[in-house]
Amino acid sequence: MTPIPVVFEDGEALVIDKPARLPIERPRAGGPCLEDRASELRLGFARSPVPVHRLDTDTSGCLLLARNPKSLKRFNAAFEAREVEKVYLGVVAGPVAGETGTIELSLTKISSAEKGWRMIPAKKGKPAITHWRKLAEKDGLTLVEFRPETGRTHQIRVHALAGLGAPLLGDPVYGAGPVANARRTMLHAAELTIAREGKPPIHAVAPLPADFAALGFGHG
Repeated sequence: MTPIPVVFEDGEALVIDKPARLPIERPRAGGPCLEDRASELRLGFARSPVPVHRLDTDTSGCLLLARNPKSLKRFNAAFEAREVEKVYLGVVAGPVAGETGTIELSLTKISSAEKGWRMIPAKKGKPAITHWRKLAEKDGLTLVEFRPETGRTHQIRVHALAGLGAPLLGDPVYGAGPVANARRTMLHAAELTIAREGKPPIHAVAPLPADFAALGFGHG
C-alpha cells in the first residue's frame, strides 16, 4: 500500500495529499476509506488525527486533519468564518471564455429516483462564490484555477458547468463521466492556507498528480 503523502505537519495539524478515489467516510456499500489509514497518520502521536473538512472521493490534494479536540474546534471555526484560503486546479472539458472571473450562483440539492441527488443553481439556494483563472489550454481542455470563497457541496463542479459552460473532465454527475484519459473527476486541492493566532500560518501545497501531467498540465 502506497503511503499517504504528508505536506504539512506540526503539533496540532496535519495536511495530507489525499489520493484520488479514497473516500474520507466509509461508503454505504463498504470498502476502504481514510479511517483505515488512521494509525499510519498518527506519526508517533497517541491520538489519530481527524479530518476538519471534506473532499469528494474523486478529488485529490490538501486535506486538513486536526490532532486534538482543541485544534479541531479552532479549525472548524476558521472554516465557518471563511478564514481558510483554498486553491483548486481543475481540468474543464472544453474551452473557457475569458481569462478570469467570479461565479456567483446559489446552490441547492435535488434528488430523483433515476439520477440520485445532485446540486443545481437556484435563487433560493445557499450562496456560493467561486473565483477562477484560466491557466492553460491543450487539446480542447482547459486547466483552471478555482478559489472558492464559500464551501458548498460540489460547488466547483457545478460552477464549472453552469458558470464556465463545461463540466470538469471525468465528472460522472455533471459531465460525461470517466473517459480513457480521465478515470475520475479531474479536480485537485492544490493549496490550503489557514492563519493562526500566535503561530505561523498553516500553508500546504500538494503537487499536481500524474493524471493531470498525462493530460499535458504537469506544471500548473
